[in-house]
Amino acid sequence: MDTYGLISLLPVISVVILAFVTKRTLEPLLIGAVFGFVLLHGAGFFLPFLDAVYAVMMDGTTVWIILVCGLFGSLVALLEKSGGALGFSDIATKYSRKRGISLIITWILGIVIFIDDYLNALAVGTAMRKVTDSYKVPRELLAYVVNSTGAAVCVLIPFSTWSAFMAGQLEANGVMVNGSGTAAYIATIPYMFYAWAAVIVVPLFALKILPRFGPMKAAEKRAEETGQVFPDSMLEKEDEFSAADTMLEKKPNALNFIIPMIVLAIVTIVTEDMLQGVIIGIVTCGILYFPQRIMNFNEFCDNAIEGFKDMILVLGIIVAAFFLQQANDALGLTPYVIDSVKSFLSPSLLPVVTFIIIGFLAFATGSFWGIAAIAFPIIIPLAQSMDVNVFLASAAIISAAVFGSHTCFYGDAVTLSAASSQIKNLDYAKTSTPLIAVPAVIGIILFLIFGMIG
Repeated sequence: MDTYGLISLLPVISVVILAFVTKRTLEPLLIGAVFGFVLLHGAGFFLPFLDAVYAVMMDGTTVWIILVCGLFGSLVALLEKSGGALGFSDIATKYSRKRGISLIITWILGIVIFIDDYLNALAVGTAMRKVTDSYKVPRELLAYVVNSTGAAVCVLIPFSTWSAFMAGQLEANGVMVNGSGTAAYIATIPYMFYAWAAVIVVPLFALKILPRFGPMKAAEKRAEETGQVFPDSMLEKEDEFSAADTMLEKKPNALNFIIPMIVLAIVTIVTEDMLQGVIIGIVTCGILYFPQRIMNFNEFCDNAIEGFKDMILVLGIIVAAFFLQQANDALGLTPYVIDSVKSFLSPSLLPVVTFIIIGFLAFATGSFWGIAAIAFPIIIPLAQSMDVNVFLASAAIISAAVFGSHTCFYGDAVTLSAASSQIKNLDYAKTSTPLIAVPAVIGIILFLIFGMIG
């Protein structure tokens, strides 16, 4: 694949700089995407950029994500308006005797909802934010816990959307055990060092065995001393969010939250399609709510539409990230970075270098599965030719994709975790990135050690 060399890095760099200068996410992504097409086509960039827009919007994956995320917004709105989410929170509150325990329950719930990181992000944040608010936990810390048990848990349990995709990639690249890509995937799980570390450090931070530091420490001090759980950027929205919880006319009933979520999980597992799961989950809400007279048909539809509308910014960020990905692919960002380091690789360094480089690319592009799909056909033959443990090398790719999911502030996982915690993406990035560095360093050290010992 042709690459543009160092120039291919410029759109990503511009996005990161603009995002932290403007404290916005959507606009820098759009500007970075346009900048990429200017580099590609000069003054004639506009029509190729429109072609990329059409390609993204007509892609089946884009349509699926728009429908899944939008309808998740509808489902979340229905769960909230019915009082179901509040009822679940009330139950969780009874068992949250201390501040740290409320975070541990959030962590456990994140592990239990392992099917998909989208479901995990939206369900856990929605269910637990009232609980953590009662203990003056900053929303930034809630978002960190939610996202840290998202993709990481999904790859560690071989019955999720992430594991299904990665197992397919292993099989497609000839990595199988007894003819099975799934069995090969299970063999990689012990080597997913970053994912293991990311999940394990959460309770350590929650119970203050590991001290919070940096911007997260400042956020925690703000919440403890002033009771302000929202970051400053969301203060104007605080009253609006609080009002939504106090407008309930019916007594909150946790079953109105639990039953639709169980139905969603079962349908998703059986059909292996999150879209079918969320649609049936919404239908289940109607079946439950109409007989209880929680809402009539018109109110049900209005709430569902409002929930979909609430996800418009989230969807815009995800789609704009796809536009940027189109520019990055055309510029040859991924092969340029990989080719730049290939000549320096040795068998002992391949796993750790793979984790670092693929992790950087996942962060830079916001394309976690896409980067993994590009990396497998490059890294697997390299590992085999160097006599490197192919399961270790595969785990480095998967761990890197998870790292990207945790750190890319314009990626879908961070966007949904921030949305369910009711904060902005950059608030998450500023406070969570230093904490994520802890499992990242652990992952780097372990990939280095295991690479050396073979």
